Amino acid sequence: MENPLVLAGLGLDWLALADILVVAVVLYAFLNLIKDTRAFPMLLAGLALLGLYYGTRSARLETMRWLLANLLPYFIFALIVIYAGEIRRALARLGRVPFVARALGGPDLSDSYDDIVLAVGHFSQQRIGALIVLEREIALTTYIESGIALDSMLTYDLLVSIFHPGSPLHDGAVIVRKNRIAAAACFLPLSLNPLLSTQLGTRHRAAIGVTEESDAVAAVVSEQTGAIGLMSAGTVELNLTPEQLRDRLRRVRRQRAPRLPVSGRTS
Repeated sequence: MENPLVLAGLGLDWLALADILVVAVVLYAFLNLIKDTRAFPMLLAGLALLGLYYGTRSARLETMRWLLANLLPYFIFALIVIYAGEIRRALARLGRVPFVARALGGPDLSDSYDDIVLAVGHFSQQRIGALIVLEREIALTTYIESGIALDSMLTYDLLVSIFHPGSPLHDGAVIVRKNRIAAAACFLPLSLNPLLSTQLGTRHRAAIGVTEESDAVAAVVSEQTGAIGLMSAGTVELNLTPEQLRDRLRRVRRQRAPRLPVSGRTS
């Protein structure tokens, strides 16, 4: 018996249909990954150039076709170089898809929450500046190596000791890897997002920067106001209570953090 799709004049069999569906799903996933990035308009421009190329070939405009054929490879290379950060963040978002994260075997941070929340609550009451970064699927090895290696069990007392104003490690970030403090006094990339509030200080911009470059989660305490903030995927929530921080830390593991307006006071 002939395939009904072939009989209908479509010239397709079930394998061809499955192939089309797979390509459609991959394209949809790719567009969904980059839709919130600066690379999306450039992708549209590239598609327009590609369409123009095929249009000139059909119209037999040989000079224009030759020019576009020689420009397109350089355009693609330029996209990769200019938007390397955007591509990295898109891949990081892919790593946060639940079934992908499970396949990668990401660390379980739930055991760290109580000590972190207790320490952050203490810092907030005492107005002690602090920045704690929780590594997830994307390794933060480069930033860990920029600080002082500790590889110590994460405890409330150790966090308080590190961020005590008289401690030589209080400047910079603490990075937590698999429920252990991997390093302290770490340097993080500052966010260059022009939409950020000008009132956000260096500590907050560093927290946002590392979450832009990876899937890490960062908890921040302002030394001026004692306000507690949480950064994830380049977004920020400010003026949280310790209970809200605990809830956000648990929730952010299960789903992508919502994109929220950036506002608040300095760090």
